Amino acid sequence: MTRAVSLVVNGRPYTAETEDRTPLCDVLRHRLRLTGTHVGCEQGVCGACTVLVDGEPVRSCLMLAVQADGCRIETVEGLATEGALAPMQQALMAEHGLQCGFCTPGVLMSLAYAERARLTAEETVSEVLAGHLCRCTGYVGIRRAIERHWKTEEAAG
Repeated sequence: MTRAVSLVVNGRPYTAETEDRTPLCDVLRHRLRLTGTHVGCEQGVCGACTVLVDGEPVRSCLMLAVQADGCRIETVEGLATEGALAPMQQALMAEHGLQCGFCTPGVLMSLAYAERARLTAEETVSEVLAGHLCRCTGYVGIRRAIERHWKTEEAAG
C-alpha cells in the first residue's frame, strides 16, 4: 500500500508517495534527492543515517517514512548557511575529523543536536561518538574537532 507523506525537510515542505514499509532514509535519498544522509548497516548501529526529527536524533534507517508524516526533518544538507559551512563542519575539516566521509553526515547531525542541547564537550564526545562507527579516523580528529568547536563556542559567549 502506498500513501502520501508530508514532511518539512530543512525548512522546505515536501510531499512524497511511499510504501508503508519504506524507511525514512530511502525517501530522503531516493524521492527527495537529499543524498547527504548515508545508509550503512540498515540496523541502526552505525549512525551514518542519523537525522533530526522534530529536533531529536533518529536513525532514519529504522524509522518508516509514514511515521515521520507531519514532522520536521533536518539533514546534513540543512547545516550550511548560504553556501558557508557550519562551524562544526569547519572544525571537522580543520582537525582532519573525516577521511572517507561516510560517517560524517550522521556524526554532524548528532553534534548539531548536542550543541542545541548544550552538552559539554566531554558529554558530547562520549555521547555522540558512542553512537557512531567510523572506520577511518580512529576518532582522534573528530574528538579534536569537537573540543575545538566547543572552545570556540564558549569563547563566543
